[in-house]
Amino acid sequence: MARRGASSRGAGGHKRSDARTERGTGRGTGRGAAPIAEPVDGALAELVPDRERPRAWTLTLDGAPQSHVDLDDPTCLSFEYQRRIGHIADLVAPPGQPLHVVHLGGGAFTLARYIAATRPRSTQQIVEVDAALVQLVRRELPLDPQARIRVRTTDARAGLGKIQDDWADLVIADVFSGARTPAHLTSTEFLAEVRRVLKPGGSYVANLADGPPLTHLRGQIATAAAVFPELALAADPAVWRGRRFGNAVLLASDVPPKVAEFTRRVASDPHSGRVEHGRALADFTGGTAAVSDADARPSPAPPPSTFD
Repeated sequence: MARRGASSRGAGGHKRSDARTERGTGRGTGRGAAPIAEPVDGALAELVPDRERPRAWTLTLDGAPQSHVDLDDPTCLSFEYQRRIGHIADLVAPPGQPLHVVHLGGGAFTLARYIAATRPRSTQQIVEVDAALVQLVRRELPLDPQARIRVRTTDARAGLGKIQDDWADLVIADVFSGARTPAHLTSTEFLAEVRRVLKPGGSYVANLADGPPLTHLRGQIATAAAVFPELALAADPAVWRGRRFGNAVLLASDVPPKVAEFTRRVASDPHSGRVEHGRALADFTGGTAAVSDADARPSPAPPPSTFD
């Protein structure tokens, strides 16, 4: 990710793996460590130590939480939306099977670390426009040198355009600029590029953020439905009801997803959510039109109180 709005944290971790972790690299214990603050492209980045987990850190940009990384346990997913994306990564293929994954937006590389730990030998590409942020994360929260992760410093859509056809099993979009998704990453033309890059049967996952009256969220569902035949969306009940600003995780594919298991996992999370798909999700859009490049707009800015 670049800039994120409405990140929210669950309690505890996702699950543990016997895979090789990043012990012996990166900063020392979070307990007693001082925050690390540096300017990056257009924002102030800060790495805040986790007082409960040794060698765990939260990345913020201009005070907005972006990512949480535990260097001793990369399978720990503390933010709710990242936990839900982790569920999808678990379900797109049999356990342990290596994947080809594209991450649009890097942040602290949390989800790339998770997939490297749970699916060794996966090949991953991260596309992150903020070169200064990439440098900070690489230095302070280094990746496992054995992980097959490549980081490209460029715009998400431009980087996507350089990836070959039918390469990815999974594309994860988590791109925000000034806490808003850039307009050029919200259109049918963008999603057509995503589908070009995906293998047949591959999955697209997007972290979306919206609040009442959920106009942006409805438009993004309609846009995805114009490109992919199968959709599911996970969000907190309060977000579904339009009562607060928050994150929603969209899953799109050309094959039916494992909705029942995804629903069960999301419902059993520390902060449980709800999954909709099929007719219920189509009805939720209320006839909203798909978004094209010509009429694309950034996602709405979060209210000032979102990160209080």
